Amino acid sequence: MHVFATTQRMISPATLESVRYWRWLLKFYTLRRLAGIVVKRPPIVLAAGAGAETLVQRLNRINTFAPTHSCRIMTRYGSDKGRSWHNYTTVYDALFRDCRPLRIFELGLGTNNPELPSTMGANGKPGASLRGWKRLFPAARIFGADIDHATLFREDRINTFWCDQLDSSAIRDVWSKPELRGGIDVIVEDGLHTFEANQTFLEISLHFVTRGGWYIVEDIRDVDLDHWRNWLDHDSQRFPSYQFVLIRLPNAFNHFDNNLLVAHRAS
Repeated sequence: MHVFATTQRMISPATLESVRYWRWLLKFYTLRRLAGIVVKRPPIVLAAGAGAETLVQRLNRINTFAPTHSCRIMTRYGSDKGRSWHNYTTVYDALFRDCRPLRIFELGLGTNNPELPSTMGANGKPGASLRGWKRLFPAARIFGADIDHATLFREDRINTFWCDQLDSSAIRDVWSKPELRGGIDVIVEDGLHTFEANQTFLEISLHFVTRGGWYIVEDIRDVDLDHWRNWLDHDSQRFPSYQFVLIRLPNAFNHFDNNLLVAHRAS
């Protein structure tokens, strides 16, 4: 153990990250891809809004056991969306394959600041998902937002903004940016994982999804599932152009927050 720890300290972070990726690729990705020919695990539908039958059928055809091309790309860039703890990219690969989004927005860049409740910890990689989206969709423009100023950045086809998702004024300020006019094809909410924060951002931001577009809430905790069921029963009716489905992704590694709210705006 001492020799292993010493070796880790001698290797550069970039090299260590590369080693971890190739180890995951061989031990997890490749084996699961092969086993996925036989093993089928569709998402578990926990609740659905009115008129969501078509979306439920579409979700039922997804195999969350077998990692996809999107899982591999996101993992390569340091995102946890399809590594093992989460398998969200098995869903995204199926839903966005025909969508070909041109404008993607993700809330939550991934902060390392231990003082913030949304911190990923020291090993997190801020901006990883945005760069993964950029690789997956070469023609798309990628936008993001976070409460931690230190994580904000701008590069080719990526632009980010400050946002406190518990502050309605701050959310509206983000959507007033000239770069975001015209709507967003895919919004992924991966910010502060509480029902209050999710609901606040969702109810303002849904209006900015383009026709045929998607809105996803990630990392919904099991303890918040009843809040979402209640929201689907009562509040989702205020958004009649959307289909809403709350799903759990079967995952042997995560029995805590591997749940998604998937919303599709009718074209």
